[in-house]
Amino acid sequence: MSVSQATIDRYTQADPDVRLMLRVAADDAHAFEELMRRYQSRVVGVLTHLVGRRDMAEDLAQDVFLRVYRARKRYVPASKFSTWLFTITNNVASNALRTLSRRKEVNVTPVSPDASGANPIEHTALAASALMPTRQLDKSEMSEVVRTAIETLNERQRMAVLLAKFEQLSYAEIGEIMDMTPQAIKSLLSRARANLREVLEPYLEQGEALKV
Repeated sequence: MSVSQATIDRYTQADPDVRLMLRVAADDAHAFEELMRRYQSRVVGVLTHLVGRRDMAEDLAQDVFLRVYRARKRYVPASKFSTWLFTITNNVASNALRTLSRRKEVNVTPVSPDASGANPIEHTALAASALMPTRQLDKSEMSEVVRTAIETLNERQRMAVLLAKFEQLSYAEIGEIMDMTPQAIKSLLSRARANLREVLEPYLEQGEALKV
């Protein structure tokens, strides 16, 4: 797809990370190190939520940045750098999940009930509240409950929620990353919110709504 010079100029002027990536395209190693410093933990965080394993997420993040480096000579700033980067991240995660699914590994989907048939969100909430339903969960405990709830979403809903909530991306940006229309992303996020509310409702004080 051809990109107009006006689009290239707009993103180059507006996005300092685009300018860094253009320096990477010119073989500036320091610029690549700076991009990794800015984004590595964010990419690992998204991948951890998607694949459910921190060690795997770190390996996949290395693959993401290797792809970024290999693509440097073909890079054209047609969007924000973060949009381009998380498109690569989404593709790497999807490929990894398909491979794991074919191998039928037990720990591919971290949302499955354990051997006793218990719900993992219930385990997390009960552990966090020390089996005391009347005690309000503190911030760190609630974060863990929310993290576990996000893992109950399907892959597409999870990715959309992560990009919207943690990366603060717009419907249009998420749509570009996931190859969907902004309206489709809006619907996807609406379904994800409904699913999260259903899962979290027993653990939220006085019907407090989850903001995603």
